Amino acid sequence: MRLSTVILPIHRWVEGQKIWRQAEELGFHAAYTYDHLSWRSFRDEPWFGSVPTLTAAACATERMRLGTLVTSPNFRHPVTLAKELITLDDVSGGRLTLGIGAGGLGFDATAMGQEAWSPKERADRFGEFLPLLDKLLRQDATTETGTYYSAVEARNIPGCVQTPRVPFYVAATGPRGLRLAAEYGQGWVTYGDPKGPADVPVEQAPAVIAQQIGKLTAACEATGRDVATLEKVLLQGSTAEKPLESLDAFVDWAGTYRELGITELVVHWPVPDSIFANDLAVFERIATEGLAQLG
Repeated sequence: MRLSTVILPIHRWVEGQKIWRQAEELGFHAAYTYDHLSWRSFRDEPWFGSVPTLTAAACATERMRLGTLVTSPNFRHPVTLAKELITLDDVSGGRLTLGIGAGGLGFDATAMGQEAWSPKERADRFGEFLPLLDKLLRQDATTETGTYYSAVEARNIPGCVQTPRVPFYVAATGPRGLRLAAEYGQGWVTYGDPKGPADVPVEQAPAVIAQQIGKLTAACEATGRDVATLEKVLLQGSTAEKPLESLDAFVDWAGTYRELGITELVVHWPVPDSIFANDLAVFERIATEGLAQLG
C-alpha cells in the first residue's frame, strides 16, 4: 500500500512550493491537486490552475509522483489537454499521473456558459473523451471525428516520456465509467458513495468500497483483464471517517482498506479554518509512521 496526498492549489507559489517540497521530504508516494476552476467552499478564495501548479511542483521536487485528482471534460478538450500533459510529463521527468473522471455539477459545469450536462451526457462525453485522449497521447498525429470531441491532424510530438503514455487513474462508480477504467486505466479512483458520501455511516463506509471493487472486478472480467493489474486508489475526505485525527485512527482506517484491496490511500494536506483542518504535527506522523505500523 502507498500513501499520497492532495495539496489544494490555494497558495501563492512563494508559499506553495514549500508545501510540495515538504510532501516529498515526508515520503509521500505522490502529491495530487484538484483540477477545477474553483471548488465548493473555496469558491471565493484563492484558487490557482492545476497544470501550471503541477509544472511548478515538478521543478520544485525530484522524486515524488505528481498528478490531477481528477481532471474532467467539464472545461477540458482532449486535444489541448494532451498537449499540456505531454509537456508536463516531460518537465517532471516522467512522474505524471492523470486522474480523470466524467465530472459533475460543480462550478466548473457552467463556468464557460454552457448548461450543466445531465448524467447521461456526462457519461456519453466521457466515453468519447477518454479514448480520444488515449490516442492523442500515443500517436504523433491523430484525426478523429466524434459527436462531442474531434481532432484534425492533431500533432503530439515527441509524445510522453512514459510509454506508451502517462498512466490514467479513472475515477468511476457507474457501469460505463468502470468499463472505461477496465479498458484504459492503470488505476481506479473512488472517494466513497457518490450519492451522498458524507451521509454514509462510518461503519458502512468500507462496505460501499467493497461493493465498488466488486463491480470493478466484474468490469475487468468482462474485458478480459485481471483486476489486480489496476491500482485501487481511495481519496479520503468525503466520508464521515476521520483517519487524520490520530496516528492510531489512521492505522485502523488504512488497515481496513488494505484488507479490501485498496493499494493507494490519498489524504488531504491540512488547510486551517476549512473542512480539511487537521493538526499538521499529527499529519506528519501519519506520513512518516502510519503505513509502517500496518506491518
